Amino acid sequence: MPSSLSLLLVILPIFAVIGAGLMVRHLKILTEEADRSLFKLSVNLLTPCLVFDSILGNQALKDPTNPVVAPLLGFISVALGLFLSLALASWAGLKRKSEQRSFALAVGIYNWGYLALPIIQTLFDKETVGVLFVFNLGVETAMWTLGIMILTGGGWAQGWRRILNPPVLSILLALILNSFGARDWLPSPLLATIHLLAPCAIPLGLLLVGASFYDQLGEVSWSRSWRVGLLACALRLALLPALFLLMLAWIPLPSEIQKILVVQAAMPSAVFPIVLTRHYGGDAGTAFRAILATALVSLLTIPFWISLGLKMIENSASQHPRAAA
Repeated sequence: MPSSLSLLLVILPIFAVIGAGLMVRHLKILTEEADRSLFKLSVNLLTPCLVFDSILGNQALKDPTNPVVAPLLGFISVALGLFLSLALASWAGLKRKSEQRSFALAVGIYNWGYLALPIIQTLFDKETVGVLFVFNLGVETAMWTLGIMILTGGGWAQGWRRILNPPVLSILLALILNSFGARDWLPSPLLATIHLLAPCAIPLGLLLVGASFYDQLGEVSWSRSWRVGLLACALRLALLPALFLLMLAWIPLPSEIQKILVVQAAMPSAVFPIVLTRHYGGDAGTAFRAILATALVSLLTIPFWISLGLKMIENSASQHPRAAA
């Protein structure tokens, strides 16, 4: 089992790439005009390649339990964060409904992809990476339904059509192909091309995250930040991880989902809620203050929660060796 120090060494390069994103934006190497085309490149090509590379030939996803339980747990984990954050948002001194809803969205949705994925790639096997994408189907469904409902104060119907985006469609298609053993009969040059493109998705995404942080820095009212940041960290990096690990202790889960839940429990807030709050008339400044605070503090908390969660899995396996097998 990795120590907290070794886990810190795993996450530092990931944060360093985000820092590189801030730097290249500051130096105008990565311009705002380039963001849209690079984001489209990531969403429409690189991420689907990463999905196919991780799912095709994945034996863990041929077990019917993982494709059903993983997205359900992803949905529940986000719903828990959204409603708890909304209920407690006023504790941060947020008076307006738009601020409270934006806070709930930012804190309730954890960084399910660009940060969780490279950690899981480093710590675990390819089967777990493939199950992560299926888990994230539930996360995205919760974000585009419950998340949009909370942010707008309306119904969730307007979010449904956005669930069927290229990464989600690629996950569904890859699951179907995997069930038919497609890795054995698809042309090897195609698989090799996908394998070459797949590793590009995460570094590019992290650079864009860093650039997005840089764009927001000048727009934040820092005098109002401390209460928002403090409550965001208390919820996202303390209370919610503890609740996630309680689910781990109480619910019998396949080993791949256990590992994913441990890593997702430790994640700071996702960055995408900044985009959503801008698009749906929320308060982007409130969302950014919560996101930035959790990102900075998570450098200290990620190793702790992952180490604790893996220790729980190890202890459970030793007490129930037959179930673990």
